[in-house]
Amino acid sequence: MVADGRVYLWTMRHSHRRDPEGRSVDCRQILTLFPRPAGTGGPLRIVFADGPGRYVPGGAPFGSGDVGFTRGADLNLHEPGAVGALLDVALARGWRPDERRAVEVDGWPLLEAAAAARAGDAGPEGP
Repeated sequence: MVADGRVYLWTMRHSHRRDPEGRSVDCRQILTLFPRPAGTGGPLRIVFADGPGRYVPGGAPFGSGDVGFTRGADLNLHEPGAVGALLDVALARGWRPDERRAVEVDGWPLLEAAAAARAGDAGPEGP
């Protein structure tokens, strides 16, 4: 993907931890963007953690990569347009890809602006 004249690779993964009884808890979707060429900046990890009013499914009935508010915006983190919209919002809100360290941000404050930009309703700054 190319954004603002820079190339990025991205990965998306689902993770969780096990509680003492062995049950899966704390589901998270993690979108990681890597500035290219390698060594020119640290990765950006955009984390969507499960919580009240949110969904971060690990399977059916939702698709892989889906994240969203139960009563609002959603995105699929496998779609290049969704990833690009999140990247644009992160850049507009101050993430600098030339930082040499990894940066982790909460994805929920980015989601509505990215979904609106994806739908053509607003720019990356948000409505």
